[in-house]
Amino acid sequence: MSLSDFIEANLPGLVDDWTDYARTINLADGRLDESQLRDAARAILVRIAADMREPQTAAQQKAKSRGERPDPKCDFNLVAHQHADDRLSQGYGINDVVAEYRALRASVLRRWLQKPQDDVAFLEMIRFNEAIDQMLAESVRQYAQRTERIRDLFAGVLAHDLRSPLGAILNSADVLLRDDGLSVFSARAVANAQRGAMRMKRMIDDLFIFTRTRLGDVLPVDFTPQDMGRICNDAADEVRAAYPDARIEVRLTGELAGRWDGARIGQLVVNLLVNAVQHGSGEVRVSAVGHSEQVTLAVSNEGSPIPARALPTLFDPLTRASPSPARSGAASGMGLGLYICRCIARSHDGTIRVESTESGTIFTVQIPKVPSSCR
Repeated sequence: MSLSDFIEANLPGLVDDWTDYARTINLADGRLDESQLRDAARAILVRIAADMREPQTAAQQKAKSRGERPDPKCDFNLVAHQHADDRLSQGYGINDVVAEYRALRASVLRRWLQKPQDDVAFLEMIRFNEAIDQMLAESVRQYAQRTERIRDLFAGVLAHDLRSPLGAILNSADVLLRDDGLSVFSARAVANAQRGAMRMKRMIDDLFIFTRTRLGDVLPVDFTPQDMGRICNDAADEVRAAYPDARIEVRLTGELAGRWDGARIGQLVVNLLVNAVQHGSGEVRVSAVGHSEQVTLAVSNEGSPIPARALPTLFDPLTRASPSPARSGAASGMGLGLYICRCIARSHDGTIRVESTESGTIFTVQIPKVPSSCR
């Protein structure tokens, strides 16, 4: 009897073994009842038996060993995805899901090897283990993707809900600073609170954009007539307010009018300036040069070069080069600033790149004066 036939012939006993084990890790307040625990095992075993009967070439076997299947939405994968979704919804950990497959594998092979076997038993076991491994890989992949999405949704909701109370803090600080009756000490304290709230706002804005793009949303942009020189000056003023000791020089050349999302481009320049202030030393320079069809923005600073190993992933989310000792801690941010800059540049049909040497680091952004999406 082939192993696939054995699985189907002994399905009730194998399902019992699975259910007995699954019941030991099913949470006390879980909503998976006995029939649901049994259905998961039955569906997985039936699909594995069917997979083992399918003809398989050497190339297909190699592809399967790499976790590749011609159709990601085939019934085999859908069974694995459903199992992962059920377990995640009931609070199972990823280790619990892996343990279930391990127990299922051991149960099938233990029962099968109690029967007399022929010379093809070894090949049958290989096919069975391939199918189990593929099913496990799909379940783990689905579990990880679902977990990541839930985490991104939570971060997005958190960033969105924090905007309102933070806006109230900023508005209140602005009102207080207009009160001529404040003492010098109180005015300084309110100004410090306002600067801290502005840093929080930038981080929350970055987190909100990060979660939206991770969840598949296109970064929303609203193209209107803008002046890049004004955007650069406003961004420099904002960063000087947050970092009073920073020395920022603005250089403007050429025709700097265009159609962009002013708020987004302002956020890009602010992020680059904050990055330069936090991780560099000496004077920070931001320049904007207008050409016939595009504008080139450049933000540069002095200081130690970015390590070469960090450059390939510098614009990836939640990664950053090691901050300088003087700028470590909370001020170094979440590692989203440069990722957001790349998202904004791309939403304007632009590019962003970095060069870092012993003489300094320079981030260069090139964007068309009129992006194609607003023509």
